[in-house]
This record gives sequence, structure tokens and C-alpha cells, in this order.
Amino acid sequence: MIDVYSWPTPNGHKVHIMLEECGLRLGQEWRVHPVDIGNGDQFKPDFLAISPNNKIPAIVDADGPDGQPISLFESGAILLYLASKYDQFLGNNDREKFNTMQWLMFQVGGFGPMLGQAHHFRIYAPTQIKYAIERYTNEAKRLYGVLDSQLAKTAYLTGDQYTIADIATFPWARSWNNQGIDWADYPHAKRWFDEISARPAVQRGVQVLADLRKPLVDDKAKEALFGKTQYQKR
Repeated sequence: MIDVYSWPTPNGHKVHIMLEECGLRLGQEWRVHPVDIGNGDQFKPDFLAISPNNKIPAIVDADGPDGQPISLFESGAILLYLASKYDQFLGNNDREKFNTMQWLMFQVGGFGPMLGQAHHFRIYAPTQIKYAIERYTNEAKRLYGVLDSQLAKTAYLTGDQYTIADIATFPWARSWNNQGIDWADYPHAKRWFDEISARPAVQRGVQVLADLRKPLVDDKAKEALFGKTQYQKR
């Protein structure tokens, strides 16, 4: 059994989707434990013990390497672990695997953090800062341009195979409207997005914990995510 500590965010959905794509079923081979990041659950000692960076998702696999339990944090590391464990969605040889990993790094290093900044300054920042909005909206558009250029040449990010690079990138593209993106400008990325949206495992994955998510409108949630609580030494 794999225990997943998560919340319905893009990074959480990466792992939810991956588990379903690997053929594991929620409640049978894996179970989910909600970590309400608006309520500050990510700062509780039990969660910090497996995710010292106080970020979701994190997993505990009772049947880890050599049959011993393992805990992992960081969504990219979790995807690599699951791809290795179940021998799926990483590639069939070293060339394919390194190609997959470079596009996974594109997501975890750019198409994620930069889109998160676009979300913050466009939607959540208490003060509308024109420079920040323009900077991160333009960076979002640049990153979608990279995505679109690649997908003009290949069915998926790494070629003809659907991989963890696609699984990692897709959930962040679901909030395209909040990022200032017009799909008409990125037709190849839109084709890719629609194809992945139609996958049954993806549809199951994005519904995990979805009924618990609330708009970040109250002061407590904003404080937990963006205020001094986030920066306290632990």
C-alpha cells in the first residue's frame, strides 16, 4: 500500500494521475491523506517528518526498495520513483530516459514555479503590481511557447511515448486562464492538452480530493500559504 499525503493542487495531481496511470486504484493499492494547506496542515510535525520542505505531495511506500518502507517528498522525485518501481512512463533505454528527465526538469524548474508566480501576482497578491504581473505572465507565455514548439514536432513531450514529463506538466496547464494564456496562440499544446484530458486515469486523478478544495479567500489560508507562517523556522 502506498500512502499519499496530498492536496488537490497541480503538484498533488501529478502523483494522483501517475498512480492511476500505473494501474493502481485509490482505496485498493493506494490511499490518500488530505493535507489542507490552507489550514496549515503542512506544518504539523507528522507531515514535516516525511516532507521537511513543508510542501505536498509526499508518499510513504510500505514496500519500498529491498522490501523496506520508504518516504519521499518532491513531486518530481516521486514520479521518478514510481516510474522506476512500475517500469512505466520513463523510457525504454538510457537515451529515452534522459530525454524524459530533461523535460521533467523543464516542468519542475520552470513550467510550475513560474506559472505559480503568475497565479500569485495575477490572482492572490494583496496589491496588484504591474511589473510582477507582466513579468510572470510574459514568462508563462514564453514557457507555453516552448511547449507548443516541441509539440509541433512530437505527439508528446518526449516523442511518441506518453511519459512522466507529460504527467508532470499537464496539471499546471489546467489553470491556463489564470495564467493569462489564450489556447489559440498554442494550437499544438492545446491538441496535447485535450488528448491527455481525455485519458480515463487522468480524469480519475484530477478528481482526487477535488471536493475538498476551497477558494483561497480567507485570511487564515492566505497567512498559511503566503504570510509569516510560511517562513517560520522549524
